[in-house]
Amino acid sequence: MTVTSQPSEARPETQRRMRREIGPIGILFTSVGIVIGSGWLFGALKGAEIAGPAALLSWLIGAIAILILGLNLAELGGMYAVAGGLVRFPHFAFGSMVGFASGWFFFLATVTVAPIETEAALTYASNYIPGLLQPGSSGNLTLLGLGVAAIVMFLFTILNVAGVRWMSEVNKYAVWWKIAIPLLTVIVLVVVSFHPGNFTAGGGFIPLGVQGIFIAVSTGGIVFAYTGFEGAVSFGAESRNPGRDIPLAVIGSMAIGFIIYIGLQIAFIAALQPSALSKGWSALQFKGSTLGPFAALAETLGLSWLAILLYIDAVVSPGGTGLLSLAAAARTIFALARNRYIPDFFAGLTTRGVPLTAIVLSFVLGLFVFLPFPGWGGLVGFISSAAVITYALVPLSVGALRLQEPDRPRPFRLPAASVLAPLGFIVANELILFASFAVVWKLIVAILIGFALLAISLATTPRDRRPSLDWDGARWLWPWLIGLLVISFLSSFDLKKAEVLFGVKVPLGWLGFGVDMAVMAIFAAVIYYLAMRVRLAPERATTYVRELTAEEAELPETPAA
Repeated sequence: MTVTSQPSEARPETQRRMRREIGPIGILFTSVGIVIGSGWLFGALKGAEIAGPAALLSWLIGAIAILILGLNLAELGGMYAVAGGLVRFPHFAFGSMVGFASGWFFFLATVTVAPIETEAALTYASNYIPGLLQPGSSGNLTLLGLGVAAIVMFLFTILNVAGVRWMSEVNKYAVWWKIAIPLLTVIVLVVVSFHPGNFTAGGGFIPLGVQGIFIAVSTGGIVFAYTGFEGAVSFGAESRNPGRDIPLAVIGSMAIGFIIYIGLQIAFIAALQPSALSKGWSALQFKGSTLGPFAALAETLGLSWLAILLYIDAVVSPGGTGLLSLAAAARTIFALARNRYIPDFFAGLTTRGVPLTAIVLSFVLGLFVFLPFPGWGGLVGFISSAAVITYALVPLSVGALRLQEPDRPRPFRLPAASVLAPLGFIVANELILFASFAVVWKLIVAILIGFALLAISLATTPRDRRPSLDWDGARWLWPWLIGLLVISFLSSFDLKKAEVLFGVKVPLGWLGFGVDMAVMAIFAAVIYYLAMRVRLAPERATTYVRELTAEEAELPETPAA
């Protein structure tokens, strides 16, 4: 079932263009505003529980890994200033099937962020507003909590509908606060309570082994905390000077996030009372820690004024991230519709250039996330892996588009792309491996649901409106997804050593630690070069670029690097 790609029919809504109203600070703060969310409120505790003081190495490893992926994205974001770029770059390089897969991966990551940020805010708020959480649960909301969460999500929706300028301005002020409070927390904790012995207490600097360092990267909230650097790319069609501002925003947000997160981890470990470590790092707990570790720590140290600021920030930081994540999810839906994977009804724009129907759908689907999932810790591994599997397609797209459109101006040109592009893909695969089979198999099931929805959409769409699926360009996709599942199953990263699947206990961990990482690296390299071989022909890729970058007509001229 392949039909030649046809441009979308002209409709008043789809002829409207998004407005280029976001300046350099606004686009930087779009990424920073997502990066600094609930990750800083809980990440230091989760990282310490999994890796002990060596969580510092986890933050460093996570930063290097995400920076490599971010540099790849910076090249594409500067080249193609379009809404929902993470969905559309793989489409340019490999065609519709891979483009849909990328869009679905990213949608799984973004549509769940606003709910998890809302849950984080309500978890902190439960310290002074009773009845939000079920007693004894791991963060499950009560009926009252669900009602409050729905109201918060509705407020995110209203601000998104108001237009990108309003949203950008609100976010600017929120981000200044979101940077100031974590930095203040680091300074105060280091000055008031610094126990250097904590860095070797409870079993030494690496009490839970080297493997724990890598596990913390994916399931301790570290990758989750760094995700969001791609936020600027989602608003590529609304940036005044994307060729300059988007690469700066991607790299700048990563640098700001790393400085804040590494400082917080140092301050958290050092500020703990040594008695809190009497049972080891994996059993780390102190009064109020599960409902807000930094605020509880401040209260333990008699810093009530800091605790009050942290409770306020527990609304502002997750709230700002939730606001922008809902916007990113909506622009992903918009991009899927523009690519004709879903009905183009969702590509409609208001007179303000806002994708209204996509925003409303993101709001409705976000509400459902509150129902089946537990609190912050229960979703962080899934969201991180969904984001990383999306990021994995970026270096593939860089490598392919270097061959397909070598002469296109690149305001930011990835240095040593022949090394950093395949390395970026390998790094992304390793991050998925660290998440363990318990997360990966759920992610694969969610991906299969997406393909089922695509099949339904195609079956109910007239033949002359169906996009070509470009099966040849996707020949690497199926071996890749199957290989991720198999290697994850065989790896040593699921510490439970067994997983119950559909009522059957299945033994895990047949490959030893280190061997599994080497196998994944070799597998990823093979898939990368297979993808380069089956990429779209240059003429086909250029056709897709011309069809789907109509927003670029408004761009000022930007010289190539």
